Amino acid sequence: MTSGIVDDFAAHLRLEKGRSEHTVRAYTGDVKALIAFAGARAVAVADIDLPLLRAWLAAQTRRGIARTTIARQVSSAKTFGAWATREGLFATDPTVRLQAPKAHRVLPHVLSPEQAEAVTAVPVVDGDQAIGEEPTPIQLRDRLILELLYASGIRVGELCGLDLDDIDDSRQVIRVIGKGNKQRTVPFGRPAARALSEWLRHGRPLVATGDSGSALLLGARGGRLDQRMARTVVTEAVDAAGGPAMGPHGLRHSAATHLLEGGADLRVVQELLGHSSLATTQLYTHVSVERLRAVHAQAHPRA
Repeated sequence: MTSGIVDDFAAHLRLEKGRSEHTVRAYTGDVKALIAFAGARAVAVADIDLPLLRAWLAAQTRRGIARTTIARQVSSAKTFGAWATREGLFATDPTVRLQAPKAHRVLPHVLSPEQAEAVTAVPVVDGDQAIGEEPTPIQLRDRLILELLYASGIRVGELCGLDLDDIDDSRQVIRVIGKGNKQRTVPFGRPAARALSEWLRHGRPLVATGDSGSALLLGARGGRLDQRMARTVVTEAVDAAGGPAMGPHGLRHSAATHLLEGGADLRVVQELLGHSSLATTQLYTHVSVERLRAVHAQAHPRA
C-alpha cells in the first residue's frame, strides 16, 4: 500500500505540479523516509501527526543533515501533506504548522569578469592534438557549453534540454523551459553566437546520428548531452583557468553578479534567470556588495 501512495504522489508531482524528475526523486525519497520513520514506530500513514514530523526532522538534525536538506524535506512533507489531505489519506493536514529551519545564507563563489573571460578562452584541445589542427566536434561543443552557460545564465538542465528550434540565431535569443515548465526567452552575445555557429556548421553534423532527434547539444555517441558531462566540461575549464572550484551553477552565479555590477535592473535579472521570487535574485546583490567591500578594503587608503 505504501508504494502505491508514493507512486500516486509522484504522479501528482509530475502531471499536476509539473515538477522536474530531479524534484520528483528528491520529494518521493523524502516521503519514503518519512513513512519508514513512522513505520518503525508502528505509526500508520494516516496517523502521521505534527509531533512525529518534528521527531523525524529532529532525527535528521542529530544525524548532521545540512539545514538546506532539512528545509527541502519540510517542503516535501508539506507538499505530500496537502496532497494526501485532498486525497482523503489525512483527516486534517498535519504539516500545516511544520516549519523549516532557517538555512545559513552562503554567498556563492563567483568568477571575476577577467576569470570568466579566461574560462571561456581555455583552449579546447585534446592532449594528443597537434598544434594547428582544427578543433574536433566535441571541442566545439564544449566551447558552446561554456559560452552559453555564462552568456545566458541558464541552468545546466535547461542547457541540456535545448532543442534546435529553441535557438533564434538572428535575434540571438534562446527559448528556455525552466522549473515548473515555465518558458522564458534569454538573449546571448556575439561570442556565444560564434560558438553556436561553429558547432552547428562544423560540429553537430559530424556527431549527430539517427537517435539525435532535435537536441542542440550532443554527447560523443550522438545522444542528447548528459548533465554530468556538461558539469565535467565546466569544472575542468574553470580549473584550467585557475578559477575557484565550481560547476555550471557557478557560471550562472557569475553571470547574474556581472549583470548587476554592470547596471542591470534586479527585476530584469530575475526574468533572465527564471526566478519565481525576487528574494532569490537579491542574493546576487549581496555578492556584489561583498565584492565592492573587498575592492574598497584593498584600494582605499583609509579602508
